[in-house]
Amino acid sequence: MLPLADRFLSLRRDPESGEVLACGGGPDAHGILERSGFVLVLRVHELYHRLPTGLDPGEETRLATRAVARLRSTGVPMECDAAFDTDAREIADLTLGTQVGNLAATIRRATTSDEVAETLAEVTAAYDGVLAGLADVLVATADFYQDLGGPADRPVAEHLRHLAVQRLGTVAADLRGIRTDLADRRTPHPRRSVCSGEVPQNEREASAVCACTPPPPPPAPPAARLR
Repeated sequence: MLPLADRFLSLRRDPESGEVLACGGGPDAHGILERSGFVLVLRVHELYHRLPTGLDPGEETRLATRAVARLRSTGVPMECDAAFDTDAREIADLTLGTQVGNLAATIRRATTSDEVAETLAEVTAAYDGVLAGLADVLVATADFYQDLGGPADRPVAEHLRHLAVQRLGTVAADLRGIRTDLADRRTPHPRRSVCSGEVPQNEREASAVCACTPPPPPPAPPAARLR
């Protein structure tokens, strides 16, 4: 978990540029900002969010105020300009990204190859799986760009279709092969056997303990990055 100082977020109108900027915050805050109309700015030594260009001040205030309501409803530590402050709270539904992430949690709990194959089916299903839906999003975005009218719009559309068909298609094909392998193996994971930790009832020794192989130790935390 990020230290409080790194999770603290500031949402203010910059006095020099006049832009509405959100600085700081953790990944959860970043997701809320981006779903509230802000765009991510990622530079070599900094990361922040800003509102899109061309908005009138009233719309900027509306978007920033809504973001504050959403951020505070989830307990994000923050400060903001008085113009954006609000007592309103807006509880967001479970995001699609979180739902997909829950599939990873299911796989981490799985004890057999069948269970993992069943979960991967939600990702690899040809017509309504996660990857098929993502490919459809890329193609729909390409269709939007196709006749938008800018000089670089058609190349962007072609690149999006390349991502959908070639790049994502390769990922989907590889993952389907992996799922097929797991489904055909039908085997328990040797280090994830289900165990209640109980001693069999016919065990006569009162000091007996479960004979299962102890689970592997958790991985060591990654080394801290130098700033």
